Amino acid sequence: MQLALLSRLLSVGRAVLAALRGRLGALCWSLAPLSLSLSLPGWRDSAPQPQREQEWDDAAPTPTSVNYHFTRRCNYKCGFCFHTAKTSFVLPLEEAKRGLAMLKEGGMEKINFSGGEPFLHDRGEFVGKLVQFCKQDLELPSVSIVSNGSLIRKQWFQKYGEYLDILAISCDSFDEDVNVLIGRHQGKKNHVENLHKLRQWCREYAVAFKINSVINRFNVEEDMNEQIKALNPVRWKVFQCLLIEGENSGEDALREAEKFVISDEDFDRFLDRHKDVSCLVPESNQKMRDSYLILDEYMRFLNCRNGRKEPSKSILDVGVEAAIKFSGFDEKMFLKRGGKYVWSKADMKLDW
Repeated sequence: MQLALLSRLLSVGRAVLAALRGRLGALCWSLAPLSLSLSLPGWRDSAPQPQREQEWDDAAPTPTSVNYHFTRRCNYKCGFCFHTAKTSFVLPLEEAKRGLAMLKEGGMEKINFSGGEPFLHDRGEFVGKLVQFCKQDLELPSVSIVSNGSLIRKQWFQKYGEYLDILAISCDSFDEDVNVLIGRHQGKKNHVENLHKLRQWCREYAVAFKINSVINRFNVEEDMNEQIKALNPVRWKVFQCLLIEGENSGEDALREAEKFVISDEDFDRFLDRHKDVSCLVPESNQKMRDSYLILDEYMRFLNCRNGRKEPSKSILDVGVEAAIKFSGFDEKMFLKRGGKYVWSKADMKLDW
């Protein structure tokens, strides 16, 4: 009797183990293509590896708002650019989507696509597909783009405008000669005229309009009150020209931004001159340096705490939580500078 009972229990145990082996085998087989793709020579092998990583905090911050610089290529040559064309690499679309889904799972509420110039790659189709994916599939509250605006066509708004919350156009001066001096131009295109055209398209297609300006030696004395009030953006981000070693300063840099740098006192004078502009959002170098979560073209967080952009490992390799610990991100400064605001156009009370 006891032997028969023991034999039956052993049979049941073997059956359970066999079932578990079958399920584990199926799972391993389903993951095999992914494992194979990670082991094969390819884009990830070409990504430069970080020289040094330092964990700044035991607790990983939440990636509430992420700036994804998916391309470094640009058709402008702004002399102070602090994210220059050191590579021409762009992730495959499906890999980029996979990373964005991981960020959403990690707590991302807002994604901002930047560059380089995001509309340069695939004539804006790449960024358009990412915008649609983030709003339609991931259901993110806010999807935005920063662009110089020179390559955006009305057809893009017709196709993707409904999925975009905010379009930020970089404009440093309303004097076209100053824009040319800075390098914010291409051929005979008038940057300021194009800015007004884009403003109108944003009204037509219900996209919140924003302006970004970098204050530097060539525009620090300019009075922009009248033009900004006429354009009426939801936000006017005013940045102090920032030096980043290896990007726009130092021996291995592609730009030499030293001649553009202004003092804190000069920056404060510019802000005081525009204090009556209600949409003004100022960002000094101190506020800007550590309060942004920046992903590069390989989906690595960039740590700027040492005056350089030191990359983490890619979130596609190690996950969001592991990579973000090396981002140098100052979550308190992010909140202090007003990094979290009404950023979904569904919540904005705007006269389109």
